Parts: sequence; structure tokens; C-alpha cells
Amino acid sequence: MIRDKYVDWLRALSLIVVVVWHWAFTILEWKPTGPEPTSPLGFTSGLWILTWLLQVLPLFFYVGGHVHLLSWNRARERGVGIGSFVWRRIRALAIPALALSGVWVAIGVVVTMVFHIDWMWRVVVLVLSPLWFLGVYLVLIALLPVALWLHRRYDVLALIWLGGASLVVDVIRFRYGVEWVGWLNMILIWGLAHQAGFFYDRIVALPRRYDVGVLWTGLFALIGLVYSGIYPGSMVGVPGDKWSNMAPPTFVIVALLLFQIGLVEVLRPGMELRLERPGWKRVNETINRFALPLFLFHTTGMAIALGLGWWLFGTLGGKVPPDLIWWLERPLAILGPLVCTLPVIYLFGRKRDSPVRESRDA
Repeated sequence: MIRDKYVDWLRALSLIVVVVWHWAFTILEWKPTGPEPTSPLGFTSGLWILTWLLQVLPLFFYVGGHVHLLSWNRARERGVGIGSFVWRRIRALAIPALALSGVWVAIGVVVTMVFHIDWMWRVVVLVLSPLWFLGVYLVLIALLPVALWLHRRYDVLALIWLGGASLVVDVIRFRYGVEWVGWLNMILIWGLAHQAGFFYDRIVALPRRYDVGVLWTGLFALIGLVYSGIYPGSMVGVPGDKWSNMAPPTFVIVALLLFQIGLVEVLRPGMELRLERPGWKRVNETINRFALPLFLFHTTGMAIALGLGWWLFGTLGGKVPPDLIWWLERPLAILGPLVCTLPVIYLFGRKRDSPVRESRDA
């Protein structure tokens, strides 16, 4: 079976976009309780529109669903049971994530007990918080037998039901003030994105005019939902907004998913041609080899870089509100954490049989 290089590109690129976003656009304010993250989105009018392109987690879950279906079909042909298949994929992702979490929790305990620095736990939370979506991803892998059954039994109806259920959750949450029910959308909406990946081959086979149609459907839905006044415009949390479209996700993310699926299909022909060129092919292989370890350890590298910056230059986290100098420093904000992260991702990425490499087929 010929490997779909465009799928590899989309999956790795989605992780790298998240990493670069965290490195470049996180501002830390120092408060009595410790470091508090904020974002330039809260201080720059209209910048939130970029999140319609740069909030790529819907795309990551979508591509992940496609890869899981392909992997399961191959495993089933080899006689592997669904339980063994699911457990192997959970283990491949969970082991490095749990190891990283364990190290940081141990650091938090030692620093707090020895140096009596209570805000160290705030640092631990900030470093580990980006791993939340891997937790959701692991739940979706565990629910894969249910998702596969829904796909076989109900086909596209499963998508409609998941989307409808997530919209009902928003109605109950926003119309009747039942806040806790919103967290059901962590499974419903990300489960919808993952389930949509089961239709990847059918979507690819559609004529180009359908790709454009999906793109415009998602875009018009985004515009309508955002300018209804119910939902914020940003696809990430912004200080000052009445709530976030991501924590927990709202029905706006379903519209974002449609928009991004249409966009990547419209861009597919040109990108596939580029990925056949030797230079682009090497780039694609490299970022796929290191994308997951880069994501896992990027906040660790960022913490090291910020600590070194504070120790050497007495600076930590940036300015609120961000000024022109802060914006001009964004390349350096990426370079420092990258240099501090490279040694770790090299050690993980170079191991041929590491769980990180196995997870590429998960």
C-alpha cells in the first residue's frame, strides 16, 4: 500500500503549528500566585481571525481518524484483535506522555519541599497543560471499537448525530446556564472530528467543486455563528472573552472542521506535487519523524529557555500589552525553546523502534 504523503504532512504540520503558536505567542505575567499565561489576541484587535487557520486541532483529529481506520484494517488482515490493536496504540502514546508528566511532578515535589517555592506547581501545570488533547486522543482510541461499529452500522448518520448532540449541548449550556454539560463536547466534538476521518477516502475522491463547496459551507457557518453574538471569534481562549470555543469546545469547532477539510482538499493537488520533489520529501520525512516528540517536549524546552532568559537577562515571558519590540522578537522566542528542545527530540526521534515512531501508524 502506497503511503499517503499528504496525510503525513497534515498530521505533522498540525502538531508543529501548535508548538510554534505556544512558543511565539505565549506571554507570561508574573503574579503573586506565580506565572500566569496570556495571549496577544487579547490586546490586538482583529488578530483572532488568524485562529481560523492556525487552530488546527480539528484537522489533527480528522487525520488521526483516517490513520486509525487504515491501521485497523491492516491489523485485522493480519489477524490482530481489536483489543490488542487499541491497547498497543494507547501504550505507544501514553508511555512517553506519562514519563514526561512523572518527571515534572517529581520536579514540582522536590522544588516545593526543598526550596519552599509554592508557585512551582503553577509551572508544572503550565508545562503539562498542552498535553490535554493527547488525553482526549487516548480516550478516542479507547472508544475506537464503538466508533468503528457506528461507522459500519450507520455510516454518515453517525456524524450527523454527533454534530446534533454537540449543538444540543451548547443550547443547554448557553440557553439554560448548565455549564458542566459543555464538557460532554470534549468527546462529542472531537469524536466527530475523529469519526469524520473515516470518510477521508470518500472526501478525497469527490470532484474539486465539492471541495470548494465544503470550504465555503464551513466558512459561512463560522461567520454566521461568530457574528450571531453567541460565540467568540477566536478559536482559542482569549483573556476577556465570556467563554472559550475550546475549553470546552463549542459547535463553532464543527464549522471550523468543515472549513479546514475543504481548505486542505482545495490545496491538495499543488501540495502533492511539491511533496514528490526530493527537497520537500526530505522535509516531510523529517518533520514526521520528530513532530510528536517535539510536541511532547516543547513546553519543557520553553520552560528551560525562559529560565535561562530570566537567569541571564532578568526577563521572563514578555510585556503586557505587547509592544513593537515584542513582535520583532518573535523569531528569537521560537529559536530559544527550539534549541533547548532539540537534544531531547533527537534522542527520541533517532530510535527506530521507539513508541513515538510506532504512534505514527496509530
